[in-house]
Amino acid sequence: MAALVQEADDVDHYEVLCLPSGEEGAALTVEQIEKAYRTQSRLRHPDKRPDDPNATADFQRLSSSYKLLRDESLRRQFDARLRGRREAAARAAAAGVKRRKAVSDLEERERAAAAGIPADPEELAKREAKRMAADIERELAAFRAAKQASASGAASTSAHGDRKGGTPQDAVKTDKAKILKVSWDGSADSYNAAKLEELFQKFGKVEDVVIKTRKSRSKGSAIVVMGSKEAALLAIQNHFSLFPLNVAPVQESGGLPARSAQTYESTASNIDGTGFSDLEASVFRKLQEAQKRKQCG
Repeated sequence: MAALVQEADDVDHYEVLCLPSGEEGAALTVEQIEKAYRTQSRLRHPDKRPDDPNATADFQRLSSSYKLLRDESLRRQFDARLRGRREAAARAAAAGVKRRKAVSDLEERERAAAAGIPADPEELAKREAKRMAADIERELAAFRAAKQASASGAASTSAHGDRKGGTPQDAVKTDKAKILKVSWDGSADSYNAAKLEELFQKFGKVEDVVIKTRKSRSKGSAIVVMGSKEAALLAIQNHFSLFPLNVAPVQESGGLPARSAQTYESTASNIDGTGFSDLEASVFRKLQEAQKRKQCG
């Protein structure tokens, strides 16, 4: 019996008896198996093949397979093993196809890169989503550092120091009407806080200048806090004299995109820290949206 079990691991006993295998073989009756054995034993008996040196071994294999399939318990075990082998083979084939496709895709991208062919738009979208998620994480880390520094009473840098993401140095709220959003094309390093203060002083006193935290490769921006509403209004009305700088009031509807307005308002004009929770919620929301886009991509 042990020999039969061992043999069942290596042989398809239905095929030995020239019967259909798989689910069709498992559905055969004992009578059908006995009939197939009688037919094959007459054809393959060693007496019928005196010149075949493998006739005896073949007939013994036939008898062994017949005994196993006739035993109800051993046959169920064999059917289960046979089914497991088929499923494993199917999984291996699927994995092989997937592996070959991955290798083919990689080779195709390498050929496209070598030939200077633009990358697949879907792949570019995934890379962009990754980059945006990383940017948001960096922005969140910078915000937390600024919040911690503010909470611990750390001294902020003056307007000439190009403060990055800190809060203005006086501990009172600044009137939004005194705050201007300034932007320019080109590198963010084209203007520093000292230069902007010098330019805006022609309209009145400048209380503070904050350069935007995350620098853009193609555009720079900053917040300028004027000493009075009148000075801010004068700068807006005469902004053409500051060309190529673009000047807009922070509180004006549509003057800033929602994201920029909230970030600047919390960074530059929220002197007593009341906007920190709103900014943190916004940054977390952006991070979650970027992660969702990445997963869906």
